Amino acid sequence: MNLPNKITLSRIFLIPAFLVVYLAQPFGDLVNIWLALVLFVIAASTDALDGYLARKLKLVTNFGKLIDPLADKLLVCSVLVAFTAVGVVPAWATIVIISREFYISGFRQLALEQNLVMAATGLGKVKTTFQITLIVYILLPFQFLIFAPVTWALIIAAVVFTIWSAVDYTVKNMRVFTGRGN
Repeated sequence: MNLPNKITLSRIFLIPAFLVVYLAQPFGDLVNIWLALVLFVIAASTDALDGYLARKLKLVTNFGKLIDPLADKLLVCSVLVAFTAVGVVPAWATIVIISREFYISGFRQLALEQNLVMAATGLGKVKTTFQITLIVYILLPFQFLIFAPVTWALIIAAVVFTIWSAVDYTVKNMRVFTGRGN
């Protein structure tokens, strides 16, 4: 268990802490929102840190390749489910995003069985950026004072890029469906 993998696992362990703070609100509304925001930003930041350290220190492992994207999906999906539970994000948007993550995970598994490497796409990174931006914006304690239309615009953008990235990923990797592995 190397340092980058420990950092990745910390992202997973921060999820329950976020959920308790956000949903149970043990400290009062405003304190909980700020604390939830801090927890999410720390958790989301570990994604860049663990990848950087793994490459820089030459500590890339199969465990890390497996757990890192899983940790990302768990973090984003857990937060979106919490947002849906309190009525901040509509269920249809959360379902689309979670469905894409299951689809791509299955797609990657199929590729792996065929010894195919499926690189992350630029649209996947844009999708993640919109999802993270949406989550941070919703967690900002004053976001409701800014504009509700901004929240909706971010939800729509996150969903559009989620769908677009799934289609892009599929089109660029059609060889997985033909069963022609390396």
